[in-house]
Amino acid sequence: MAGSFSGKVVWVTGASSGIGEALVKAFAKEGAKVVLSARREDELQRVKKEAGLTDSNSLVLPLDLYKIDELGNALAKVKEKYSSIDILICNAGIAQRSLVKDSLLQVDRQIMELNFFAVIALTKAVLPGMLAQKSGNIVVISSVMGKMGIPFRSMYCASKHALHGFFEALRGEVFKDGLKVNIICPGYVKTNVSLNAVTSEGKAHGKMDKGQEKGISPEKCANGILSAIKRNKEEVYIGGSETIAPRLKVLLPALFSAIIKRVEFH
Repeated sequence: MAGSFSGKVVWVTGASSGIGEALVKAFAKEGAKVVLSARREDELQRVKKEAGLTDSNSLVLPLDLYKIDELGNALAKVKEKYSSIDILICNAGIAQRSLVKDSLLQVDRQIMELNFFAVIALTKAVLPGMLAQKSGNIVVISSVMGKMGIPFRSMYCASKHALHGFFEALRGEVFKDGLKVNIICPGYVKTNVSLNAVTSEGKAHGKMDKGQEKGISPEKCANGILSAIKRNKEEVYIGGSETIAPRLKVLLPALFSAIIKRVEFH
């Protein structure tokens, strides 16, 4: 059934699982044309099939965002099939579970490279086209941790904080050109993000966090994201009671700090 995104070209990164997969399926239901990007082509093909997408209204575009120099070729393939990109969903990223004192600097850099610089590079690649057409949405999947620092997640928090600074500045630059920037801050979502989080040496954490396990479904999160885009919410929090934490930090910083020091994170 066609919705308000009917006919819109939507490029989703991190589309092979979790929130990205749910977004692909949600946009497909709304009648959008979806570009699916992630590293695993077989999983992208699975998501495409499950979403009910066809070759005419979708493009499976495998992409390793660590390889920024390949973004130009990827964008050319999108433009070859579709004349414009209406919505860019910057969803790909990686989480972290390690103490600052143990984390290798090269791992810190890898987190920042994917969570921040790759997002900036892709945005800069797509931006000229959106400016030329005088329309477009750049949707950045941040986190509630983009608004606060949590133990064992130092570089993840830092990368998400950086996104807020950059995209708030971009929003101020492009709103007169008809472009919109939406920053989405999910709380706990039941995905494999904690399983795939990197440890101090860059290995997979391999454990499901309790908060993650009890989090909202990716589908509920995706529906919240589509709603935020429709209503042009510049910044939105999606999740459970944990989404109160950023507000608590602002209103009662001493209490927030005391809680963070007492809660055991791992």
